[in-house]
Amino acid sequence: MKKIIVVNNPKNWKFHIPEAEIISAKDYLTHHEYTTQKNVRVFNLCRDYSYQSKGYYVSLLAEARGHKVIPNVKNIRDFKAPAVVKIISDDIDELIQKSLHKLSGTEFVLSIYFGQNVSPQYLELSQELYRIFQAPLLRAKFVFKQKWFIQSIRPISVDEIPETHKDMVDKFAIEYFEKNRFVATKSDDYLYDLGILINPDEKEPPSNKQAIRNFIEAAQETGFRVELITKKDYHRVGEFDAIFIRETTNVNHHTYAFARRAQSEGIAVIDDPDSILRCSNKVYLQELMTVGKIPAPKTIIVHSENRNTLIKELGFPMVIKTPDSSFSLGVKKANDKEELEKILDAMFEHSDLLIAQEFTPTEFDWRIGILDGRPIYACKYYMAKDHWQIYNWESADKEEICGMFDCLPIESVPLGIVKTALRVANLIGNGLYGVDIKDVNGRPEVIEVNDNPSIDAGIEDQVGKKKLYLSVMRSLRHRIEDRLNAAQQKVIQHEREMWL
Repeated sequence: MKKIIVVNNPKNWKFHIPEAEIISAKDYLTHHEYTTQKNVRVFNLCRDYSYQSKGYYVSLLAEARGHKVIPNVKNIRDFKAPAVVKIISDDIDELIQKSLHKLSGTEFVLSIYFGQNVSPQYLELSQELYRIFQAPLLRAKFVFKQKWFIQSIRPISVDEIPETHKDMVDKFAIEYFEKNRFVATKSDDYLYDLGILINPDEKEPPSNKQAIRNFIEAAQETGFRVELITKKDYHRVGEFDAIFIRETTNVNHHTYAFARRAQSEGIAVIDDPDSILRCSNKVYLQELMTVGKIPAPKTIIVHSENRNTLIKELGFPMVIKTPDSSFSLGVKKANDKEELEKILDAMFEHSDLLIAQEFTPTEFDWRIGILDGRPIYACKYYMAKDHWQIYNWESADKEEICGMFDCLPIESVPLGIVKTALRVANLIGNGLYGVDIKDVNGRPEVIEVNDNPSIDAGIEDQVGKKKLYLSVMRSLRHRIEDRLNAAQQKVIQHEREMWL
């Protein structure tokens, strides 16, 4: 992806950034070649972002052209909104107090250069403010009145950087524009930047290490430059063209924040926030399936007023689930009234609503992987040894925690299973889903839909192999290019209307 750094006067730009084009704001706004270019990342370093200034129009037209721009217009508006600054000051109050508590006096000015500060003790605060405002060069003023808070924050120009800071800023600039990627490639070998979000410490991640390596290889083949990122890289979401989440997702979690931010900035993302929201809460999912008339085991949404009716409605044994359970965690089986009451009491401490479901024992569960409204893999997951679930987290033998599996070609799966999986996935969206289905006497019954399904090397890829990984990467590329094409059409239409 081509990098363009836009400044008021290129003669004042003193930093050497390989593979980046330094141009004036006037050239970017007026030269037709920039209107028609695709796959462009714009770094707007104009000295003034005020309304209708050149700096403002650089970001505004960059968005209209489908270019990736930092800062975007939303960030620029935030600089001028005292209420926004106050809200942000309150939101990060703990970090502000922790970072500034050793200071004396009543005022402090923090200069933030490409997300960093010349003093390491202010690095965390600098990164957080960059994450929020997304301008490469910032200056924040803090005042002390019983405690520290932000009085103002604004972008600064290169001319405002003190001489004593310039050597460090040069280092920060090189790091900022030339990130050390997971796999180094020549700039001509890729079109887009992809961040794969992982958690190195997660015990049961949705993809094992070999699968991640396979995704990286497939991404490179599809035209991506790849970097593995973690939750600490939230402030860098805007640097990528696509985000692929390979960490267990939840709404009340940084994975949702990553997805939400990517979506708001027009970045292709799997899993998208809507899918996370719809799949991670089983109460929502159950209501969605009821409205959509999706076959499922008899299910009741449980609250304090109907808990006493469960025995009559479902009988024993029955399954009780917390709304946000995953990987069989937060899923319990009640065999009698005493056990049921104990499970309900414990789960109601964390959620006002629960899911109760009739127990439908089967030898295995189907998992149909769905992407963009079509099946991409099919697996049979067998129950763990001497257990009623696929996972038995209480097993003393680690090798017996998970049951066996079979990966099959899609065409060998019963047609009703595949059709049911597609029906329920289409109710949610066009993302990547894993639909769990039981075959109960020839009748498909949907257990749940996962927005972040397992794709492990040696399991889900046994049939599709490399094609499985390529299908995900090609989907991300198509999402990027669909957005770029739509933005380009808007620019063309706008220019046509200007000449009519």
